[in-house]
Amino acid sequence: QVQLVESGGGLVQAGGSLRLSCAASGQTFSSYAMAWFRRAPGKEREFVAAISWSGDNSIYADSVKGRFTISRDNAKNTVYLQMNSLKPEDTAVYYCAAAERVTVVPGRYDYWGQGTQVTVSS
Repeated sequence: QVQLVESGGGLVQAGGSLRLSCAASGQTFSSYAMAWFRRAPGKEREFVAAISWSGDNSIYADSVKGRFTISRDNAKNTVYLQMNSLKPEDTAVYYCAAAERVTVVPGRYDYWGQGTQVTVSS
């Protein structure tokens, strides 16, 4: 029902900033809570941030709180992840996902993008 495509990944130096985008198509985008997860090589998928359908409720993993900001533009069917003060440990493939409501549990998300690589160098 929903297709998600991430973009905006790349190589950035530690302390720098990057903005990821996730473009949605198909079923009404604004009816879904959206989230970002990430996976480093050899590690399990990790929750990063989520935002409600209206944008009035956002949650973050402790590891990114204060540095990352999730937002959405329903008119553009797009969710964003603004990443500031990037650290090498932020290096991972970042995935966006859609669910009926905000949750940190990956299994509760119904749709997933293919991911975009973020690499943070020292």
